[in-house]
Amino acid sequence: MPLSLGSRVPRRLKATLLASAVSVCLVAASAPAEPLGVGDRLFPYLGNPGYDVSSYDLSFTYGGDNGKPLQAVTTIDARTIENLERVNLDFAHGTVDAVEVDGLPAEFTAAGEDLVVTPKIPLPQGSWMRITVHHTSDPVPEKGRDGGWVRTADGLAMANQADAAHLVFPCNDHPSDKAMFTFHVTAPDGYTAVANGLPAGVTRTGGTTTWTYRTRHPMATELAQVSIGRSTVVHRTGPHGLPLRDVVPAEDREVLEPWLARTPDQIAWMESKVGTYPFETYGMLMASAATGFELETQTLSLFEKRLFTEPALPRWYVESIMVHELSHQWFGDSVSPRTWSDLWLNEGHATWYEALYADEKAKRPLETRMKAAYGASDRWREAGGPPALPKPPKPGQKIGVFRANVYDGAALVLYALRQEIGKPDFERLERAWVRAHRDGTATTADFERLASGIAGRDLSGFFQGWLYGEKTPPMPGHPDWKPAPPPRTAKK
Repeated sequence: MPLSLGSRVPRRLKATLLASAVSVCLVAASAPAEPLGVGDRLFPYLGNPGYDVSSYDLSFTYGGDNGKPLQAVTTIDARTIENLERVNLDFAHGTVDAVEVDGLPAEFTAAGEDLVVTPKIPLPQGSWMRITVHHTSDPVPEKGRDGGWVRTADGLAMANQADAAHLVFPCNDHPSDKAMFTFHVTAPDGYTAVANGLPAGVTRTGGTTTWTYRTRHPMATELAQVSIGRSTVVHRTGPHGLPLRDVVPAEDREVLEPWLARTPDQIAWMESKVGTYPFETYGMLMASAATGFELETQTLSLFEKRLFTEPALPRWYVESIMVHELSHQWFGDSVSPRTWSDLWLNEGHATWYEALYADEKAKRPLETRMKAAYGASDRWREAGGPPALPKPPKPGQKIGVFRANVYDGAALVLYALRQEIGKPDFERLERAWVRAHRDGTATTADFERLASGIAGRDLSGFFQGWLYGEKTPPMPGHPDWKPAPPPRTAKK
């Protein structure tokens, strides 16, 4: 009998469980299944202890109606890091038909937003396991909760940040566990499917086409991307022969081309700042959808098409947003946050290079933007927490961690750091950071240590105030910068 995981179940877990999450994997098989997590401060129930995923193989079959569930098969190869009698996967918006572990049928049940799998044979520490889940993937979001599949005018795309990949496929849904991905997407003839990585084959059978894509670098689940639509794929070459491919609605190919053509020069500009582009390909997915955001999905960034067709938006602004998502390929994708509290390292750097690009290419002064950010910083800290200690999002509004304090507020920290250690050391730090942690994960503490090493002095006091202080410290080199007074309220 299929198991429905579509309804949301409140998660209840004692504080002691969060303090020793790994040990919970050793519960006896007779005990009730419980949702687990890796204990992330902001998303404590994301991810699962006891194993490390090596690869995902995802198969989706799209029938041509983006209001109906897709048939899907998810295969996970992982290595156990504890003895496991059960394996918890994050999965919460589909129907599970069957689960196999190492080729043998396995029992499964729902616990909160976890799919809890009990293999026939317990899994010893240090062993490889293969879990295959036959399930559906529902593109219609639950009421009051977005994320996962995005329904476009002509099909589907993905927007899994921060906690929504498990609304699409079973996974270990935390950026600390990056893995290789293979995608197989089947759709009716007339549709085009594109995913992260490079193409690895196309087959056509009985009125349908199956596209296969593979990544060449590990990826966090929140960065997975699959586009299905009546699209055109536009190819060109970037720096050093880098293959570029953009995905656009077929009827908009010509009008969007001037924007697409800017990507090679933007990549070259970023490489001049931080070093060689870190992946096997890049491109933009321009979706006919109203998401309210753009997203740095690895090798194929998601954009709203209307960003490029709205005449009121100035060219410099649109280009700076393109650079924001491009810079994420280094900061956030290649070097991923170990925890969600390290989010400022993603968004602060992307905002920094967005602003620096506008400064250098469009004469929009960086210092003017940073001074304005300084004026607002105390209010941002009060509303959202300090940059490296963001306040948890409200229930049902998990995208709420993406506040101004981790965008311009975090870019302000980088500006202060450049003021503190000097431009040459700052630029060395940026290059060293992406080189040292390429294809991995890193923490705020890692960044602090590297910065102190390059500067040749202990910067812990500097970072303590700028990253964790309730109030914004004085800006080095700008003693005249002051927090802006709170906005005046109208008299009644």
